Amino acid sequence: MPAPNDTKTVDTTDEIYLPTGVPSHARDVLERRLVRKLDLRMSVIVIIYTLNFVSLSFLSNSISIIDRSNVNNARLQGFERDLHLHGTQYATVLSILYVGYIIMQVPGNMFLHWLGRPSIFIPSCMAVWGAISVLTGITKNYTDVLVVRFFLGFVEAPFFPGVLFLVSKWYKRDESALRTSLVACGSILSFAFGSLIASGILSGMQGKLGQAAWRWLFYIEGGITIFIAICAIFILPDFPHNTRWLTPDERALAISRLAEDGYGKDDDLGKQATMQGLWDAVSDWKVWWITAAFIFQYTVQSFVSYFPTLSATMGYGTTVTLLLCAPPWGFAAIVAFAISRHSDKTQKRYIYFAISNAVGALGFIISMCTMNTAVRYISLFLMAQIIAGYMVLWGWISNTFDREPAKRAVAIALINGLGQLGSVAGSYVWPSNWGPTYRYSYAICVAAVAVATGMFGVMHLYLKHENERIERNERDAKDVKELQDPIGFRYLI
Repeated sequence: MPAPNDTKTVDTTDEIYLPTGVPSHARDVLERRLVRKLDLRMSVIVIIYTLNFVSLSFLSNSISIIDRSNVNNARLQGFERDLHLHGTQYATVLSILYVGYIIMQVPGNMFLHWLGRPSIFIPSCMAVWGAISVLTGITKNYTDVLVVRFFLGFVEAPFFPGVLFLVSKWYKRDESALRTSLVACGSILSFAFGSLIASGILSGMQGKLGQAAWRWLFYIEGGITIFIAICAIFILPDFPHNTRWLTPDERALAISRLAEDGYGKDDDLGKQATMQGLWDAVSDWKVWWITAAFIFQYTVQSFVSYFPTLSATMGYGTTVTLLLCAPPWGFAAIVAFAISRHSDKTQKRYIYFAISNAVGALGFIISMCTMNTAVRYISLFLMAQIIAGYMVLWGWISNTFDREPAKRAVAIALINGLGQLGSVAGSYVWPSNWGPTYRYSYAICVAAVAVATGMFGVMHLYLKHENERIERNERDAKDVKELQDPIGFRYLI
């Protein structure tokens, strides 16, 4: 077996073309059919994400989000009491997941790039974390749940960056934001359906077979995750050069259309060494700048983990509180689809992210200023849609590192992994003694969203300057070989 730093190649030629004589309209038909086939198979990720927040978090973001969300839903039904949690122990139970999550992000995506079989690797991780989620239901004390949550984050870590990398290996830059949002919308839907299903389980399963309702929450949703993971093995694609269910024409088109979009031949022929990609990523200042910005962005988004708690501040019972969580996330899913589609159409990224963050900040400010039930509920809608801009943001990040696949795999994982330090800190931003107003928590989020938006704004200006430089070089070059960038390539900003 080759070592992870070996360069992997595939049995193909250096130049990829469609068969000669294929007219352009036939290519367009074939490309539309290929994209539809990809969309259909990628949709399993959305299903997994959605079912998983029904206890695990949409297959990693959904499965991982649902699972994280279940802890918060369970909090309303005796989770803390039964496990004898006190002080900051509940916050530690939430944050410990991110420790394992951070540790395995980069190794997971490096291994995925080297293995080249996301259809095996991603569902396998999914099945294991589904099993670990089930184990959460048998925990008896603080130590038990802490250990289980740590390993849940450990095996869940490769999912979200792995899915982002998989999407970037199949879709062109002007298709990526919408597909990233559609895939990651599972996490949003999982918040909505997770709360709905959790409300049913928590209200109807208490005492069944001598088990508390919150334990059934993890048993049921973990079991569903395992089942969907097994199905996903037969549905998810690998990479364009080794996916078995592609016809020869579809395979050639899948590779050539990415090359034409500025990805370069190496992207789909797997020629860049994994360890070289690691070095390229850690030596690029853009990776570290974006990572720092993500730390603040994830601190802002810490409210997601406490959404049922924030909904409870309106004074309703457990079932109504969980039901009220669903509409804001349904609204967020609609906004995410709309702005990501428009972002792909205009080929712009930052402006949509900035507007979404600004609207979210307005929601934080409104909640700081009033305890009026109706107004605070409206503010939850404004907060929830901040995830829509976050989806577009990931499409932008993938585009920014789109020409070197090994570097892109590491960069996505490194940014998302170390960025989770913001989630760790965010777990302590919402202490119970700051409730029910949580004014200090909202103030921290407003400050963090301003810093994150400003830092990404600096990156936007830098990439805009880089596009101007590339355009000047193309205009002034006497020989195409003098150009360092593919002809016509521009960063999406």
